[in-house]
Amino acid sequence: MRVPRVLLAGAAGLTLMLTACTTDAPEDGAAGEEGGSELAPSEEWFDRAEYDAQLAQREITPEGPEDEPWMQAIEPEWIDTSEFAHDSPEDATLCFSNASVSNPWRVTGFITMEQQVEALQEEGAIGDFRVSDAADDDNQQISDIQAFVDSGDCDAIIISPSTTATLTPAVETACESGVPVVVFDRGVNSDCMVTFIHPIGGYAYGADAAEFLVDNLEPGSNVLALRILPGVDVLEHRWAAAQEIFGASELNVVADEFTEGDGARIKDLVSQHLQRGEIDGIWMDAGDGAVAGLEAFEDAGQPYPVIAGEDELSFMRKWDEEGLTAIAPVYSNFQWRTPVLAASMILAGEEVPSEWILPQAPITQDELPEYLERNADMPSLHYAKFGGEDLPGFPEAWTDR
Repeated sequence: MRVPRVLLAGAAGLTLMLTACTTDAPEDGAAGEEGGSELAPSEEWFDRAEYDAQLAQREITPEGPEDEPWMQAIEPEWIDTSEFAHDSPEDATLCFSNASVSNPWRVTGFITMEQQVEALQEEGAIGDFRVSDAADDDNQQISDIQAFVDSGDCDAIIISPSTTATLTPAVETACESGVPVVVFDRGVNSDCMVTFIHPIGGYAYGADAAEFLVDNLEPGSNVLALRILPGVDVLEHRWAAAQEIFGASELNVVADEFTEGDGARIKDLVSQHLQRGEIDGIWMDAGDGAVAGLEAFEDAGQPYPVIAGEDELSFMRKWDEEGLTAIAPVYSNFQWRTPVLAASMILAGEEVPSEWILPQAPITQDELPEYLERNADMPSLHYAKFGGEDLPGFPEAWTDR
């Protein structure tokens, strides 16, 4: 059985929100010695073999077109899909069960997916495209998938699960219907799908951010870790990787705080920590609230920290404007193109990887100008590595969201 490596940052955000830390002020010594954060990764969330594998995959050159990262694959095992070949792909109906479009990352990705579908329809590679959106509700998504199965109209089913364990039976039901199933971005506890598509994973993301801080801060520097929610595996994996790397360094992680992804809370927490002492670095498990954290330094009249954000444009533009020492870890948004391309390949009877691992490379200072120029007309909540510049509707489909 394939154990899923990834669950999107922000997955189950609505259902898990109440489990997040809700204290109004940082607590001294809540997790570790001398008021700092616990730096021993939890056994529940740290798999040494998977951690080592993901860090190694960062250095592997993927197979596939150099200028099409959404079609690249890391160490793929190709499988025959001829049994699913459709006599008339241009008439085939592709069905997509989406967990939600509840955050900017997912909105950006879904727009990219829609434009890729349009391109494939123009090529005659697929026919109708039907979408259900579960709004982060497991029960709704289970019902959505069952409705697709019961209709008998779907020639292929794409699923982005809202959560892992709860959606596993629904995905298996879809597989048992006999149509090819493609799962992407979040996994399930099954290997029944034809292909499972995802970037490298949470350990790689967390390590990219932590290594940057270790390399760019003096020994003894203070780091504040900002996390969204507990209990979401890809987020926990990001933090576990950071714990492993920080624990072997000479940096002082003063605390790790849950923010619920709320900009006002992020700013408030950072402000409180700045009142208690110097903060030299900020590590984040998702960077879409990075600008709010930086505003706390501005209000306090403190120098900007070394910071790991994300490839959301609001952060990247701030990085450029202020000359920050920063990096943008990436959870490859272009992955939203890959499932519909994979489905079209399957309907054509072509080989696909059984596990399609996409590249996941952070944006560095050297690359910052290029990505800002490429995304100059995009809104602040857009993600730089969306990979849709060659698709129909560019740029209006993304700018007019």
